[in-house]
Parts: sequence; structure tokens; C-alpha cells
Amino acid sequence: MKSEESVICTNRKAYHNYEISLTLEAGISLLGTEVKSLREKRANIADSFAKIENKECFLLNLHIAPYPQGNLHNPVRKRKLLLHRKEIDKLYRKTEEKGYTLIPTKVYLKNGRVKVELGLARGKKLYDKREKLKKKAQQREMDRALKNYRKGSAQAL
Repeated sequence: MKSEESVICTNRKAYHNYEISLTLEAGISLLGTEVKSLREKRANIADSFAKIENKECFLLNLHIAPYPQGNLHNPVRKRKLLLHRKEIDKLYRKTEEKGYTLIPTKVYLKNGRVKVELGLARGKKLYDKREKLKKKAQQREMDRALKNYRKGSAQAL
């Protein structure tokens, strides 16, 4: 049986601003109208993060727009993440280390349930970001030159 995944929203800035060393899947505790709103892809995870409090993991600042035909809910309320105790303990130990934080990288539907992909992240320095952009530009330039070279040799034949 193939599992169906439908991406609701992604945090594209996460891989630019953070070095993500570990990712894991977590369920999320939601209200009915929040699920309906998520099915319509009305969510934003740009500024959200996860925090471990009292041996429970919570997702903060996840903005889910209110569902128009239902009861109104607080769009940025604190939401509980559903993880196993061992996973929470492991993440707690890792986040206690200097510089690590939990960042949601994407929210998606899997087999009809809303899931969150959490990444254990460490912030990148500005020079790291510049270096990555420089390498990307160089690779693009090399690919362009190789493409033009291949075009020229194909026309010569």
C-alpha cells in the first residue's frame, strides 16, 4: 500500500538560515476547523518553532487561518506535537546543546492525517550563507558554459 502525501506548506527559508542535522516526523493535535483550513492549504510556518516544556513538545507561531464556515480559533495558538517519549528525550538533550533549536520544515497530509516534519537546526553564519550562494552561482555558470559547448559541437557536426 502506497502512502499518499500532500504538502500543505514548506519552510523554504529553513534550509537557507539553518544547518539541519536531523529530521523527524511528528503528529500534531488540532481542532476540526484547523484541519479543514489546512486541507485548503491556508497555513504559514515561516516564523514557527518547536519547544519542549514539561516533557511535552509544542509548536509555536504556526499560523493556520480561521476556517470561514466554522468556529473561529486563535490562528497562532500553541499546538501539541505527538512524539514518543524517547524521541522527546533525545530532542531535549540535543536542544540543550548550545545553538540547536527545533524548526518545522514542512506540514503535510499523510494518509489523511496532518504531520509536521521537524528539523534539529543550528543557525548559519552570514559568511556561510554567502559561500553557499557563491558556490551555487559558480555551478550555474559551469552548467551554462557546458550547455553552450555541447550546442556548439552539435552544430559543427
